Amino acid sequence: MEIRPTTDQDLGVFVDTLHTAFGRFPETPAEDGGGVWWSAFEMERSLLALAEDGRPVGTAGAYSFELTLPGECLVPVGGVTAVGVLPSHRRRGVLSAMMRHQLTELRARGEFLSVLLASEAPIYGRFGYGPATYTQRLTVPRGLSALDVPRALGTAGAPVAGSDAGSGTGSVEVLRRAECGEILEEVYDRYRRAQPGALSRPHRWWDLRAGQPPISPAPRYVAVHRDAHGVPDGYASYAIGEADTLTVDETIAVDDAVFTALARFVLGHDLVRTVVFKHFPPEHPLRWQFADFRAGEVGNHTDWLWVRLLDVPGALTARGWFTDGELVLDVEDPFLGEHGRHLLTVRDGKAECVPTDRGPDLSLDVRDLGAVYLGGTAPSTLVRAGHVRAHRPGAAARADALFRGERSPHCLHWF
Repeated sequence: MEIRPTTDQDLGVFVDTLHTAFGRFPETPAEDGGGVWWSAFEMERSLLALAEDGRPVGTAGAYSFELTLPGECLVPVGGVTAVGVLPSHRRRGVLSAMMRHQLTELRARGEFLSVLLASEAPIYGRFGYGPATYTQRLTVPRGLSALDVPRALGTAGAPVAGSDAGSGTGSVEVLRRAECGEILEEVYDRYRRAQPGALSRPHRWWDLRAGQPPISPAPRYVAVHRDAHGVPDGYASYAIGEADTLTVDETIAVDDAVFTALARFVLGHDLVRTVVFKHFPPEHPLRWQFADFRAGEVGNHTDWLWVRLLDVPGALTARGWFTDGELVLDVEDPFLGEHGRHLLTVRDGKAECVPTDRGPDLSLDVRDLGAVYLGGTAPSTLVRAGHVRAHRPGAAARADALFRGERSPHCLHWF
C-alpha cells in the first residue's frame, strides 16, 4: 500500500473515493465549483491511500483553521476531515497508516494540535483524540416560550453591574441569506475570537458556500442583530419547516444580551408551534430566563470537537490559565509510541511546561489530555471513570481548578 499527497488534479478521484467509502453519491457543484460541502477541500493537505495495483482505497484530508483557546488565544490547527476507507479494504490497517502519516505531516507543519468531528465515537480515541466540546438541541413549545423579567435589576429598573440579561439595546432586522453574506462572515469572526473551542471560518468557505447553513446556499432567513450604533453583533439563521417548526441553524452573538434578543425574536415568531435551537451550548443561561423553567427540552446532547495534542508542552503553554498552581502529568501516547512526564507550572495566567523526573500527580493517555485541554471536561470526571489515575490526594481537584476556563468551550462549525 502507498500513501501519497494529492494535488488539485486529484480532486475528482478523491471525492469519488470518499463518497464510495460512505456509500453516498456526490452532489453536483455549481458552475463556479462551489455550493457543495467539499468544495473548500485543501488538496495540498489531503492524502490518498493506494492499493498495490494503484487503485485508491482510502482518503484523509485536513483544513487550515484557527482554534480559540481559553484566554482568547488563537492558534493554528489542522482540522482533520474526509477520512474514509472503501468497505472492501477495511480491517487491513489502511486507516491506521493514513492517520499516522497525517499526524507526522501535521507536526512537520508546526501544528501542535489537531481537531476533528468524529463520525463514530469509538474510532478516533485510539489515534489520540479526545472529545473536548459538547453541544445539544433545545426544543421550546411556542406556548411556553415567554422569558421572565431579569431579577438582577436596580431600583430604577436598570441592570446592576455584572448583569447582561436585561441590558441589550439595539434592533433586529430580517434578511435573506443571499443578502447578508459579508455580515455573517464578519459577525462570526468577531464571535469566534472570544469563544473558547470555536474554529475560524476562512473566507474561502463563505466564498464557495462550502458547509452547512448558513454557509451553504440553502435558503434561510437571517435575523441580524445590530447594536445601538447600528453595528451588526449577532445573527440567527433559521427556516420554518414541517409541523410549523422553526429551526435555528446557529445563533451567533458577541454577548449574552444579544443572544437573548435573538432568542426572544425567534421565540416570538408568528405561525410557529415549536422553536428548535440546533446548536445550543450546554451551559448557556437561556433556560434560566424562561418564565417556565421546564419550557426548554434538552436533547441530542453529544460530543462535537475532538482534540489531539501533538506537542504537549507547546499546547499547554499556548492556552491561557486562570488559577495558579503546579501539576506533574505523566502522559502516554500509545498510537505514536511516545511517553513524557511534564511539570506544568502556572503563574499569573501563563504556563511553563518542562520535563521532570518528579513523581506524577496524574497519569493519563494523550486522548484524555485532549478531552480536558479546553476546559470542557473535568479531569476528576475521567479519574472517576477509571481512565486517569490520580497519585496524590487532591490532585484531581487541583487539576480541575487549573484546567477550568473562563467560560465553557463550544464549537458549532461543521467540517
